[in-house]
Amino acid sequence: MFRRAFWFSTGAAAGVWATTKVNRKLRSLTPESLGARAADKALETGQRLRGFALDVRSGMAQREDELHDVLGLNAPVEPERPGLPRPAGRPAPGAARTLPGTPVRGAAEPYDGHTGGTGNIDSTSNSKSSNNTRDRKYDRNEDH
Repeated sequence: MFRRAFWFSTGAAAGVWATTKVNRKLRSLTPESLGARAADKALETGQRLRGFALDVRSGMAQREDELHDVLGLNAPVEPERPGLPRPAGRPAPGAARTLPGTPVRGAAEPYDGHTGGTGNIDSTSNSKSSNNTRDRKYDRNEDH
């Protein structure tokens, strides 16, 4: 009698254990669970990449400082002497710097696809003002 009770309880325990194991596996394979797991892995990968990028940047800065020291680029800059010609393409100290293709204040803006195809924006046009270049966003696909 004890033998039968022992094997009955062993079988019941094995059945409960197997049912629990199968239900856990089925829950882990639902779309919500798979999505949450994928999102967690993506966040973890993003954190690792961010850490790697920070390490690379610090290494670049350190190597750049070493190269500047070796090449003597960290030496103090002499004040500019009046009367000497300025090398071509170098702005004077304190001069406003502009990027190539940046519109100059008062100049007509290049065609941006919203002006009706004229290429220039007329000051009487209602589409955009011609002098307000700060409100325009940079478009890397725009021809300069």
